Amino acid sequence: MNYLTWLNEWLENYVKPTHKARTYERYQQIVNTHILTNLGDYDLNAITPLLLQKYITNLLQHGNRLTGQALSANTVNGIISILQSSLKMAYTLGLCREYVGNKIVRPKITEKQVACFSLTEQKKMEQYILTSKKYKLYGVIICLYTGLRIGELLALEWADLDFSKGILTVSKTAYDNHGQRYIDRPKTANSHRMIPLPKQLVPVLKDLKRNTQSNWVVVDKNNQPVSVRSYQRSFELLQYKLKIAHKGFHALRHTFATRALECGMDVKSLSEILGHKNTNITLNRYVHSLLEHKQEMMSKLGKILTSAPEK
Repeated sequence: MNYLTWLNEWLENYVKPTHKARTYERYQQIVNTHILTNLGDYDLNAITPLLLQKYITNLLQHGNRLTGQALSANTVNGIISILQSSLKMAYTLGLCREYVGNKIVRPKITEKQVACFSLTEQKKMEQYILTSKKYKLYGVIICLYTGLRIGELLALEWADLDFSKGILTVSKTAYDNHGQRYIDRPKTANSHRMIPLPKQLVPVLKDLKRNTQSNWVVVDKNNQPVSVRSYQRSFELLQYKLKIAHKGFHALRHTFATRALECGMDVKSLSEILGHKNTNITLNRYVHSLLEHKQEMMSKLGKILTSAPEK
């Protein structure tokens, strides 16, 4: 059996029934864009470790089919995961003599610099949204004080908020596909979580609920749910209006994490609120914020050195 035939079988019978629709569509796109054209004609038994490694090297140098430039290490690692999963299942089913996917050497991923808003920029956005009563943009404030991803925010319903207990439950995510809005399970198992609400945020949420008429928390002026792209665009326009240097919507999540660390929140609690798989992810991503917080604490400690002795 050639790899092309097997990949189609694998996608339809092993990925589609067991994964989220969005994951299946992403896998299918990666297979069609990157894998079939390079490896599809090979017989499964003809795929060797060296062949795979040469393919990976080429992706890292010239893998972008539009520009001929390199693909990022993150993108290449996603392709490798599909190669390994599909080849391992082929071996398990006896379709090839050997599993060679485990011999691929993965490229190293460098953690991206975390972009976040300064406290001044944050307050500027908050004050504009609250004073202008731009209810659609209240979602920006929600993200600044809960760390929600944009998909989690736009999938949020009032039934997910328990005002009496002060708890927000994340149980789904919204995403766009071919101009349509879809609701699916959260990004990962750890993304399904409960977030304690800051008590100062509760009146803001109640004000939002009073002035909108929908089961959805974030809606447009017609009380209709909002697509991811539309909300990203609204956020871009907000920054432009307030003359704030442009950052992606995910910067709100990073800003929440940075402020939490500045306030002294422990990494374990922050990791659980963000829905990270483990604290290592949180530590690696926010190492700079942690260092700044530690430096501030050490400076406070150092004041003892210069303080006058007690009489």
